[in-house]
Amino acid sequence: MHARRLLIGVVPLALVATACGGNGTSTTTSDSGRKLDRVTLTLNWYPYGEHAPFYYGEQQKIFEKHGIDLDIRAGQGSQKTVQATAAGQTDFGWADTPALLAGVDQGVKVKSLGVFLQTTPASVQSFDAKGIQSPADLKGRTIAGTAGDALSKTFPIFLKKNSIGASDVTVQNTDPAGKIAAVISGRTDGLLGYASDQGPTMQDKAKKPVSYLRFSENGLNFYSNGLLAGQRILASEPDLAGRMVRAVSESWAAAEKAPGPAVAAMDGASEQLPPKTVLADQFRTTLTLLHTEATKDKAPGANTEADWQQTIDVFAEAGMVTEPGAVSEYWDQKTALKG
Repeated sequence: MHARRLLIGVVPLALVATACGGNGTSTTTSDSGRKLDRVTLTLNWYPYGEHAPFYYGEQQKIFEKHGIDLDIRAGQGSQKTVQATAAGQTDFGWADTPALLAGVDQGVKVKSLGVFLQTTPASVQSFDAKGIQSPADLKGRTIAGTAGDALSKTFPIFLKKNSIGASDVTVQNTDPAGKIAAVISGRTDGLLGYASDQGPTMQDKAKKPVSYLRFSENGLNFYSNGLLAGQRILASEPDLAGRMVRAVSESWAAAEKAPGPAVAAMDGASEQLPPKTVLADQFRTTLTLLHTEATKDKAPGANTEADWQQTIDVFAEAGMVTEPGAVSEYWDQKTALKG
């Protein structure tokens, strides 16, 4: 397997032009002599447990089977990944659907090829000792959140659905990197985060069990992370987009059957990689997010129009989408999985 090259943040266009050949995808040759399309995938963040299927698919030559030589790159937030994908600075992106919706709403030319985390990991996370077991337990609490992000925008909807007044809970504006520290130090009772990300890290750092009050288990669900492509790929290389979707889906299905080896495949992926126990916990939780009731018998990454519409409606209500469009404006069904 070729050496992995992880570039942090939005990748400079000149650099990617070398990898992608400027007007199209370049090719490499596998050990067996097969020609492969050299493809860059920029993640939503530094590698963590959720990303195990990409590394496992690479290790198991699933991408190679689909004619792809995959180059996985770290990102610095879904918004930047959406922008980089639209600008052609990366062939494909892995990003949060709310960031995609907001980007398209602002005229960014990018579409989803399929959402893989179809149950939101959005949750209020706190130490067990705080006793936050139901939405009612949030009354009078202080929760760390980041102003303007999808979690803070949808939290009022979550409270409303559970008959909790917005004034009953104090949301303390906190930098994303400081939310865990706020909870550990006792400055807040909990944080708004993703069950597949911050919680296992907080538990490992504090050595105290963490509870999750999941939005999806209390009346509010919406799409989370998925695969994206920009206009160039969709217009000029639809076959590559289709192969990428199928390779990613097959990689997720394989990783779901072998979670231990999948997490082990991440070894050396990044200097910022969480401890192995945290990675395993993150990926275990991620596997609970793959489907909605409508897709439980379908392959990973197979979506439905109804689930997409529900997500669009949630973020229109949250104010992150000012002019909601048709599902087809956000999801490219031509290259999507059929089932």
